Amino acid sequence: MSVIPGSVDMVVTDMSKTIAFYRMLGLDIPQGVEEQDQVEYASPNGFTLSWSLERMFVELGGPKWANLPSRGRMRLAFKCGSPDEVDTIYQKLIEAGYMSDAAPWDAFWGQRFAQVLDPDGALVDMYAPLAPP
Repeated sequence: MSVIPGSVDMVVTDMSKTIAFYRMLGLDIPQGVEEQDQVEYASPNGFTLSWSLERMFVELGGPKWANLPSRGRMRLAFKCGSPDEVDTIYQKLIEAGYMSDAAPWDAFWGQRFAQVLDPDGALVDMYAPLAPP
């Protein structure tokens, strides 16, 4: 059997806010997709990230999907090109009004590391090695 992860799909409440956040992280998401119920992004390394509006699940699956908590259910991690890039992207997101969970710091495991919350409260990590490999 050859099973490999193909994508991560996030349930979101507002597609426009979600797409704006992930564009600020540097994802090249095409313009005009904000009005869609589901958006898919294929990264250059083959990883697929997609977002689906919560109302789709409520309409299809009933009230059990309404108002699910986001925080703590999932965490996305984005590798940055350098420790300075972690700081730059973090600052850009904070200045745009997104919430910080952990300001950039040099983690004991050898990375520059920071966390912010996306519009639905999911943790988003940004990291880069402190020293070249």
